[in-house]
Amino acid sequence: MDLRDLVEAPGLGLTLLYGEQALSRPIRSVFTTDLIDPGRYLTEGALVLTGLMWRRDPDDSDRFVRVLAHARVAALAAGEAAFGSIPADVVQACRRHRVPLVAVPVDVSFAQVSELVTTRDDAERERALATALGRERRLLAAITEGRSLDELLTMIGHDTGVTCRVLTPTGRSVAAPAGPLDTADTDAVCRTFQLAERLPSAVSLPTGRTVSVVDVEPRLGQSMTPWFLVCDGDHRTWDDDAHVSLRDLGAVIAAQRRRWDEDRRSTRRSADDVIALTVTGQASRAELAARMGDLGADPGRPCLVAAAIGADEFLDTTCAVLHDAASQIADHPITGVRDGTAITILTRVAAGGSATLRRAFERLAVGSGRLAVGLSGEVSMDALAGAIDEAVHAVRTAELRDQKVAVVTSDEIRSHVLLLGAVPDGVRHAFAVRVLGGVLDYDARHASALLPTLDAFLRADGSWSRCAAELHVHVNTARYRIGRVEQLTGRNLSRLEDRVDLLLALRSLPAR
Repeated sequence: MDLRDLVEAPGLGLTLLYGEQALSRPIRSVFTTDLIDPGRYLTEGALVLTGLMWRRDPDDSDRFVRVLAHARVAALAAGEAAFGSIPADVVQACRRHRVPLVAVPVDVSFAQVSELVTTRDDAERERALATALGRERRLLAAITEGRSLDELLTMIGHDTGVTCRVLTPTGRSVAAPAGPLDTADTDAVCRTFQLAERLPSAVSLPTGRTVSVVDVEPRLGQSMTPWFLVCDGDHRTWDDDAHVSLRDLGAVIAAQRRRWDEDRRSTRRSADDVIALTVTGQASRAELAARMGDLGADPGRPCLVAAAIGADEFLDTTCAVLHDAASQIADHPITGVRDGTAITILTRVAAGGSATLRRAFERLAVGSGRLAVGLSGEVSMDALAGAIDEAVHAVRTAELRDQKVAVVTSDEIRSHVLLLGAVPDGVRHAFAVRVLGGVLDYDARHASALLPTLDAFLRADGSWSRCAAELHVHVNTARYRIGRVEQLTGRNLSRLEDRVDLLLALRSLPAR
């Protein structure tokens, strides 16, 4: 019950001497005392009943009321029996410390006041329990009926008056029946979720309104993958019903998040296969298109590739973050792993997709984890292997940057990788075989190592000693092998143009 209910209760004849502005203040408990300093026993929201036996002189009033104010009690209810009325110094002390004061007539016992509060509280608890049970039944029924998360948020919002949205740390809007937040507000709530020591936490948004960020499951040191609620208003002003409702809703959202993760993992093997077949060129265009279509992608549309490497020892966490961010700009991203790097292929990319992805990843920079991301340019499916090479090259570049979250796009790469990434995969592979076919055949027949020697020689910038040292062979062996490469390819490795031909052919070979 609140202070107004107490003062207006029929049959008690209570009089409010001070505190008109605090009549809506809730009374959470009742405590009777005649100690001059009852501070250790007081709790916030308590109604303090006293017979004023502690008062010896006016200074005692200030001391006593100051303790009550510090404890943030709901009000002081003082009996008139000891002095015939409430002393003026008691009233003045209550005004000074802003503690509401109620006079209890001589013929009304404290037991009557306490019983009234207790009875009302019991009734409130019964009502709250009935409400909670009814709400829980409706929530379970809605889940059983397969209602969407947007519908559940709408139902809870109708019950509590609190409008809610579900977001991820990258800013993806999982559910928002009232409409998504704008970009700046999304940045603010993601930052609060990752930095707040304790949740729920109220935050003032750039657009001027206040929302509360509420966790739906323990973060346990993870700030990149859990979902969270963003609710309109300050959580400190919500009633108990709202808190209980949102706690119940949080359990449902956590279950939905786990289901989303399970769905992502269930397609991981198929995604790994698509990425491997693309990189190695072991599948026909028709087969690859069919496999991508089975995963929900549209191979007929331009493709964008993102690659990510995280500091987290669990590669699956990096996959989850990459898939979550990619889902902001494309339906059904194909997310898998290749050589320890998380890779996602996106089709039907929304306008400004690369910029949106960059901002999504950069929202994670305030958290505790490290992440390197590389983005390719948009290509047709025929050049998809080149786009994967481009994204992987970009992520390696991002790894070298001294940033918690580093994002490198194809526009920032200045190398032959960009040139090759724009060439259809079939053309690249045909060029590689045309230049290096003799070397490949020789290695296959004689189990020699001409191709690795050529690769080491080019990476050593033509240094015989460094090439031999890397391969753990004698310099003369390295010279002999490179001589065979020159004979088989018709190229002279002392000429720059021929070195460029061989380098591009090496980089155009399908991965093995």
